[in-house]
Amino acid sequence: MANLTQKLVDSLTARIQEGVIRPGERLPTESSLVETYGVSRTVVREAISRLQAAGLIETHHGRGSFVLARPSTTRFDLGALTRDGEPTVRDVVDLLDFRTAFEVEAAALAAGRRTEARLADLREALDRFAGGAGHPSTAVNADFQFHLRIALATGNRYFGDLISSFGPSMIIVPRDRLAAGEPGHFEQIVTEHENVYAAIARQDAEGARAAVRVHLANSRARLLATGP
Repeated sequence: MANLTQKLVDSLTARIQEGVIRPGERLPTESSLVETYGVSRTVVREAISRLQAAGLIETHHGRGSFVLARPSTTRFDLGALTRDGEPTVRDVVDLLDFRTAFEVEAAALAAGRRTEARLADLREALDRFAGGAGHPSTAVNADFQFHLRIALATGNRYFGDLISSFGPSMIIVPRDRLAAGEPGHFEQIVTEHENVYAAIARQDAEGARAAVRVHLANSRARLLATGP
């Protein structure tokens, strides 16, 4: 039962941290959670208790459980990194350098701490990204979710909070710098993500560090290759 409870806690925590269930919104009912996750009421009640203890929700008798707003934190405003409303290549390169500084270590921590539920979430985001060829909006959002879910898999909320504060805009490059795309370009990016996933799946911290560093370095090179 303990394992089932933790899987449910992980799943609900991810939905809260990713904004699927927003602050002030009510969690699904006990009966709905039992049906959706195929667990007992005892498991659901224990999971709710753990979420309460973690400060993620509060329960009101007769009304249900509601997501609590996290204490406000300083958010990164990507608009402040841009000029004339559109990010420049320099803006995005600077952001990639900054992301490298913390995402490399986040991947290593995720490799050591990820649960099976977190790994499944990461696989789902990767599959959506891989299926997004020719659909930029889908690909961008799935790419963002992939990086966010790595951060969440660390078990340290500050990594998730930081990437959440960026939002999907951290994936978007300046429109006038988007290359038409050489054959195999998208497939190469998918492969880089697959390498990150594989290292986290096998709990290889050093491999995860290396895979993320290569991916972000390649992203930087691809951006600079589009022109000044």
